[in-house]
Amino acid sequence: MDLYSGYINKLIEELASLPGIGNKSAQRLAFYLVHLPKERVARFTDAILEAKEHVRYCAECYTLTDSEICPICANKNRDHETIMVVENTRDLAAYEKTGKYDGVYHVLHGAISPMLGVGPNDIKLKELMLRLQKEVKEVIIATNSSLEGETTAMYISKLIKPTGIKVTRIASGVPVGGDLEYIDEVTLLRALEGRVEL
Repeated sequence: MDLYSGYINKLIEELASLPGIGNKSAQRLAFYLVHLPKERVARFTDAILEAKEHVRYCAECYTLTDSEICPICANKNRDHETIMVVENTRDLAAYEKTGKYDGVYHVLHGAISPMLGVGPNDIKLKELMLRLQKEVKEVIIATNSSLEGETTAMYISKLIKPTGIKVTRIASGVPVGGDLEYIDEVTLLRALEGRVEL
C-alpha cells in the first residue's frame, strides 16, 4: 500500500536511487524539498541541470571541471613534472585538502577489476601514457588499498617502468581496504610522504 501520493512516491524513489541514500533519508529529503519555497527548488534544479550540461573532463588530468583545463592543471605554480594517479575526483579532492601536494593529478575514473569486467581499456590509462610523453619525472600511484587498487597500481607500474620515469606508491598509512575519500588529511599526508618506489 502506498502511503503517499504518486508524486511524492516518485520523488522518494528518485532520491533513493542516489548512492548512499536509503529509503528513510530519501523520505526526509523529499519532505524537505516539498516544503521549500518554489524559488529555492528552482535554484536547486537549475544547479543540477547546469552542472549536467557544463561539467566535463579536464583535457589534461580528466578530473571534473567546467573549463577546458581544470584550475590545478592551469596553475603554472604547480609541479607539472610530478603526476599523482588517483581513482576518482573525490580522491583528488582528499589530497588537495592536505594542502601539501603541489604536483598535478591524473584521474583514472575507476580501477582494474576483472571480476566486474573492468579492464585497462575501461579507465583513463591510455590518456596517462600520452601525458608521460611530456617532461615527467615522477608518477605517484595513489589508488585505494583494495584488491582492485593494488592490481591497478601494479599494472601502471609495469607500464611505466620501461620509460625510466620514477614510479612510487603511497605508503601504507592508508588502511588496506580503505577508500581515500574517507581518510583524514594527516593519514593521507603521511601516506604521501612515506611513498616508496615500485
